[in-house]
Amino acid sequence: MPSSAPEEPSPQPRPVTRTEALIPIVSLIALVSLSFYLFGDAGALGPNQIALVVATMIAVLIGWRCGHSLEDLQEAAVHSVSSGIGAMFILLAVGSLIGTWAMSGTLIAMVYYGLQLLHPNYFYLTAAVICAVVSLSIGSSWTVVGTIGIGLMGIALNMGLSPEITAGAIISGAYFGDKSSPLSDSTNLAAAAAGADLYTHIREVLWTSVPAMAVALTVFWYLGEPGDFDASAKISAISDLFNVSWVLFLPLLVVIALAVMKMPPFTTIFIGALAGGLLAVFVVPDRVIAYAEAEELPRAIGLLKGVWLALADGYRANTGDPAIDRLVSRGGMESMLGTVWLIITALAFGGVVEKAGVLDRLITPIIASAKSAGSLVAYLITAVISTNVITADQYIAIVLPGRMFKSAFEARGLAPVVLSRAIGDSGTVTSALIPWNSCGAYMAATLGVATVSYAPFAFFNILSPLIAVAGAYAGVRMLRASGAPAGEA
Repeated sequence: MPSSAPEEPSPQPRPVTRTEALIPIVSLIALVSLSFYLFGDAGALGPNQIALVVATMIAVLIGWRCGHSLEDLQEAAVHSVSSGIGAMFILLAVGSLIGTWAMSGTLIAMVYYGLQLLHPNYFYLTAAVICAVVSLSIGSSWTVVGTIGIGLMGIALNMGLSPEITAGAIISGAYFGDKSSPLSDSTNLAAAAAGADLYTHIREVLWTSVPAMAVALTVFWYLGEPGDFDASAKISAISDLFNVSWVLFLPLLVVIALAVMKMPPFTTIFIGALAGGLLAVFVVPDRVIAYAEAEELPRAIGLLKGVWLALADGYRANTGDPAIDRLVSRGGMESMLGTVWLIITALAFGGVVEKAGVLDRLITPIIASAKSAGSLVAYLITAVISTNVITADQYIAIVLPGRMFKSAFEARGLAPVVLSRAIGDSGTVTSALIPWNSCGAYMAATLGVATVSYAPFAFFNILSPLIAVAGAYAGVRMLRASGAPAGEA
């Protein structure tokens, strides 16, 4: 019996040209810009997702033209989306937490005591400092924004302060800790991607983080609104409608304790949501049953229904005071579904363009053109920010450019910590400034302020990469690798 002829190997995909690499990127920028022009901030509720899907199809076409099979491109999109499942579940957990904390009174307690302790003159500065200290302690910007951040937003709204500046202050403080804490996953990842010692990395990152935060705090102090502020009417209105006490902070303490113990973020936040529901059952059971419209059900079943509704759909208050109703009518997993939709479409786009070789084609010539150590750092930071924009994921933006630039830094005799510091100065902080990035989408959904609205006031996030580039060109802390020859890197 004649032997069958061996199968010919399938042809290898060819590299994309520079023009082909730019087509999906330019298409995405054009479509998102058009979405913003036509729909404004409401673009995040659906039009931006459509823009991302269309840009993904354009990227698929480019990849297919270059020899990639549609099955491989589809698998790349699915794999990329699966990498963001954790972030999506955290978003859902935050929605539940907001719902039960609104129902139990935890959110209103934050506002009540905040109105007594804080003042518009220094509120923005104080908000940034509080978030920085807590984030440095627990290492999670998402947890800080999803707990303390929503309370600070409520205080700001009751003081008549700018929600955009408040969100910028909260995010600035939260990312100071996320970028500098040994408990932060992004800090550990930046050090690992460059092969640097973690604590050496943290020490070097402080050379950029501290000046950036100092400038940010100075600006936040300057933006404070001077003048007399009388919160007595608002405090009285809250005390008339709610029985406020320090007991209402128990769910917040649970979240902080679990975060310090390094429990996974989803577990930490969802347990905090359950703690808020349990607190509501014991502290305000009549409110829970009234919200569930369960007066005819057995009391235990009515309480279960009310907490369940708050976890799923959030809490909707009907106190008779419109301002307070707006403050505590929020939350629920359902409120986060639009953001989850945005993350899914953004990660699918990122997976396809990475598989098609778009990032390699755009970044490799940049590395080759670096003429000095300063320009190499500047190009790395540009590549990291661009990857954050293109792939919509800060972890890809940390790992991928770090891997691609590592040999170039070694060739110039630079210590690994120079690479890791530049990655941390750009990858972690700028992710919150991009509307379709998972971090930017999370911050906007949690704080209720569009990314494009708060981004100009996230001063720490803006200044960190700028200071890193300026320091590199000035030769500040451009450490040499052990054994590397002395002289210009």
